[in-house]
Amino acid sequence: MTIREAQIDDIKQMQIVRNSVTENTLSNPDLVTDDDCEAFITVRGKGWVCEIDKQIVGFAIADLKENNIWALFLDPKFEKKGIGQLLHKTMLDWYFAQTKEKVWLGTAFNTRAERFYRKAGWTEVGTNGTKEIKFEMTYNDWTTSSNS
Repeated sequence: MTIREAQIDDIKQMQIVRNSVTENTLSNPDLVTDDDCEAFITVRGKGWVCEIDKQIVGFAIADLKENNIWALFLDPKFEKKGIGQLLHKTMLDWYFAQTKEKVWLGTAFNTRAERFYRKAGWTEVGTNGTKEIKFEMTYNDWTTSSNS
C-alpha cells in the first residue's frame, strides 16, 4: 500500500473510486468533472491517492482557496483497513503546514463519514446546505489530536 501525491494521470481512477461509494453519493456524477479534479490537485490545493497493486483505492483532496476538505473517498472494498486514516493524516498534516487557518468540510448526516470525522476530532459547527453536517478543524485541535 502506497500513499502518494495525486497526479493528473490519476484522475480517471479517482473518479471511479468517487462513483463507487455507497454513502455521500453524487446525485449526478457529471457534476464533478475531470477538469474540476485537476484544478483542485494542481491549482487550488493538493491531493493524495492510496495505491494497492497499481490500483487507486482511495483519495483525499484539500482546497487551500476555500479552506475546505474537498474529498476523502475510498473504494468500499477497501474500507476498514486504515486507509482513510492515513489519507486524512497526510492531507491535514500538509494543509496545516501551508496555513494555520481552520479547515471545514461537509458530509451527509448519519453516515460512517460523520462518525469518522467525529472520532478524528472534528467539531460540528452547523450545517452545509440542508443535507450535510458542517465540521471544522483548527490548527490547535489538529496538532493536539495528531500528536496524542
